[in-house]
Amino acid sequence: MLPSLGQAQTTRPVSGKVVDAQSAGLPGVTVVVTGTTVGASTSGDGSFELQVPATATTLTVSYVGYASQQVNITGKSSVQVTLKEDAQSLSEVVVVGYGTARKQDVTGAVAVIGEKDFNKGTFTSPDQLLQGRVSGVQVGNNSGQPGGPTTIRIRGNSAVTGSGQPLYVVDGVPLDGRTARPGLAASADVGAGADSNPLNFLNPDDIETFTVLKDASATAIYGSRAAYGVVLITTKKGNSGAPVLSVGVSGGFSKLLRRPEFLNASQYREAIGYYGAPASNDKGGDVDALDEILRTGYLQNYNVAMSGGGETGRYRLSLGYLDQDGIVNKTGFKKYSANLSTNLQFLESKKLGVDVNIATSQFREQLANITTDAGFRGSLIGQALQWNPTQPLRNPDGSLFIQSGDVVNPLAAQELYDDNSRVNTILASIAPSYKFADWLNYRMLLSVNYNSGERRTSINQRLINYPGIENQGFASISNNELTTQQMVHTLNFNKTVATDLNLNAVVGYEYTKFINLGSSISAYGNPATGGFGNFGLDYTNYIQSSATGSRTISSFRDPSSALQSFFGRAIFNYKDRYVLTGTLRRDESSKFGANERVGYFPSFAFAWDLSQESFFPAEKLTQLKLRTGYGLTGNQEFPAGAAQDRFEIRDNGAQIPLNSRNENLKWQADRQFNVGIDIGAFENRLTFTADYFNKTTSDILFPTVPGQPAPQVQAIFWDNLDGKIVNKGVEMSLGTTLVRNDKVEVGFNANATFIRNEVKDLVGADIITGAINGQGLSGSTSQLIRSGYPLNAFFLPRYNGLNEQGLSNPVDLANLVYAGSPNPRTLLGLSANARYGKLSLVANMTGVFGQYIYNNTLNAVGNVGQIGAGKNIALSTFENPIKESIGNPAAATTRYLEKGNYLKMSNLTLAYAFGNVGSVVKGARVYITGQNLFVITKYDGFDPEINTVKRSANQVPSVGIDYLPYPSARTFTLGVNFNL
Repeated sequence: MLPSLGQAQTTRPVSGKVVDAQSAGLPGVTVVVTGTTVGASTSGDGSFELQVPATATTLTVSYVGYASQQVNITGKSSVQVTLKEDAQSLSEVVVVGYGTARKQDVTGAVAVIGEKDFNKGTFTSPDQLLQGRVSGVQVGNNSGQPGGPTTIRIRGNSAVTGSGQPLYVVDGVPLDGRTARPGLAASADVGAGADSNPLNFLNPDDIETFTVLKDASATAIYGSRAAYGVVLITTKKGNSGAPVLSVGVSGGFSKLLRRPEFLNASQYREAIGYYGAPASNDKGGDVDALDEILRTGYLQNYNVAMSGGGETGRYRLSLGYLDQDGIVNKTGFKKYSANLSTNLQFLESKKLGVDVNIATSQFREQLANITTDAGFRGSLIGQALQWNPTQPLRNPDGSLFIQSGDVVNPLAAQELYDDNSRVNTILASIAPSYKFADWLNYRMLLSVNYNSGERRTSINQRLINYPGIENQGFASISNNELTTQQMVHTLNFNKTVATDLNLNAVVGYEYTKFINLGSSISAYGNPATGGFGNFGLDYTNYIQSSATGSRTISSFRDPSSALQSFFGRAIFNYKDRYVLTGTLRRDESSKFGANERVGYFPSFAFAWDLSQESFFPAEKLTQLKLRTGYGLTGNQEFPAGAAQDRFEIRDNGAQIPLNSRNENLKWQADRQFNVGIDIGAFENRLTFTADYFNKTTSDILFPTVPGQPAPQVQAIFWDNLDGKIVNKGVEMSLGTTLVRNDKVEVGFNANATFIRNEVKDLVGADIITGAINGQGLSGSTSQLIRSGYPLNAFFLPRYNGLNEQGLSNPVDLANLVYAGSPNPRTLLGLSANARYGKLSLVANMTGVFGQYIYNNTLNAVGNVGQIGAGKNIALSTFENPIKESIGNPAAATTRYLEKGNYLKMSNLTLAYAFGNVGSVVKGARVYITGQNLFVITKYDGFDPEINTVKRSANQVPSVGIDYLPYPSARTFTLGVNFNL
């Protein structure tokens, strides 16, 4: 490392190694010449080298979770430093909302996950780093599309409407939770695609820690937005010392993980004779249509970060680029990201500080026509699965085989369909602070989160199977903007106020404003002039040539909503043994009815740390802490303006009511009780945490429509349902370090959650949800919200098998029976790590058990009736011991309900730490990672983890329904990290 400019000209080299109590090297430790900015960070094996002034006598060695140490280097050129764990230092970095607290002062159910424990691999958004790593938290991918959405459930499912996602807070700034990418605006029968992930704008490589707040005593300080839990995301900051340039480069490829089995060409020919289908259905070819629309997807990922600083200022600047192909042709994800953070101190006293954080990104998605509610012509995956495997996809001259009718060539649908989106995001904040005393600090936070999205979709006029496309073509351009503005004032107090009594308190005021607007234009080409024609351009580039009478123009601006809040929290610690926490937040939201805009959200918690008692057997146990808490949180996840009379303005000034006023619309409330225990043994080489929780959701927000006789134009009326949703269970986490020394390290971690979900005391009729899509299934549903059963419980006609004629035995379609729950009863996360010398191995597995999945794909496109129409069928249908009649209707019944249990190898990483290479490269590390390596399951679909969310039944998001998803991929990545 080069000396700083203010350093004396004469220097000398000092090298060394920093280890822990078990003599294992510690990477990333900051080593600084005391009183200067000359320093370095240790490499992967804990070693360091630096040039120090000839007059230097002391090094300061510091690392998060360990006590800082002063090391004498007088007359020495090499030193070895052993750092000791410091519980107080470790606790100081626990973020608890609008401040920090010592870990031993935390009374709620809080989990902190650092970079060392993240899932390994290439991810488009940081939420995937958490999958399987935290008890009580279920992370599931809704789509295999790169950049696709993720569903996170903290302590069960209680979302009747909305997403049910936790509140994300990035460096103190709460996120909106929505994405600016416009929805799909396409022609009839295409349907709606999956949403984009609202966290796509963040670079996972910039994340330092996640703090997951699970119970109400921890989340109540976020009040009306915390009903589904809170995830605090802390990004990386600069460290004091000489500048360090960190580089990460990786590349890899993805292939299909697994697929449902449909007939190949020879099996199809056999099936034609078996079922007595027309012999003309045999077209003489041999094709695998699904394979034709898939590919090996390649990825490349580059990250560069520069950080450093001195006593009065630290900085970190990072740049990232990710380019990931989807495994479906013509799909992919590109992201450009930049992140700047500075921590500055001013005045001679250093009492004035300013923190600046700027995260900006642009990501682009190339999307396929893979939708969750397509019409009977199906979306791309359904078209490929049901394609006649004897029918070539191309003509002998190489052109696409296209013929009129409802059977769509999937290769043509792919090549003649274009859908591209672009989202720009900037999340910027500035936070000046002033320290009046060591125990009193004021901080103001000003932030803006601006997102703009554009989407361009076109369908070539040669794709004649969709209505209105032949000799016309279709084009659509949509734009959205999302803006969140925030101002926060906080005053933090942390002082010993009496003998053995410490008070850590915060009071604050917050104002947040939300803005959402957008516009779109879509049109068909003019058939009189040959449609959009063929000019070598995307139709969206000359949409003005469309037929004037076919154009649809729309724009919207949601009513701006604002949230004004006062909050406070006090943590009393007596003798480091007894900790009492009290929180209160007052929220006032413009979203709610005039009579119910103000809500109060209190919580209380108590902890007893027995390890500080004189009678505690410290020689056997490191820690034994009991915790209990109770609190109230709220939910305001519903459209702005829903409590007012709201109208949509249409062509020629016509006004259509959207929703009716409800001046008594109030907060959805979550009351939660928690009791937990934390145990540490053998100097915390064995840790165990267990919690029991009971969460009750009431005053459920729900949109209702007028009853019969209904008006010609119905307006939604948002109301609070009389009823409750109860989630209760036990979650446990186990952490072990079996062996740890300078040569060998072996560890194992596991977490498990056992949860029960039930709807109680629901007044009124059952709520119908769980839409089933596909030909002949219009209007079919599979789920009810009914008192005494799990949320979104499957209620279906019971399937009674086939009779001798191959027809379904009589099914009482009007008599629905409870068939199972889509909500898992058990969540499992397993992690193992091993190191021998410089070689290391990390494996992470996730498991979900006790839930059912409705296989809408098998129901809609794999049923026997398809072969009579010249389409393919599922192999399981063909192999049924009883020959099924091709005229047997494919009704939605328990026949297509399957157990969704699975255990998946989420990621496996093998790495080798080369350490320092020459005098320039520091801490070099090479690794290979496999993601989604295998899944153990009896489910017949693409992936039991997939949930194709649909909302067409009463606007309730479906759970546990699998319908023609973007398939999951298995990914392998080779990468290298090093510092300069």
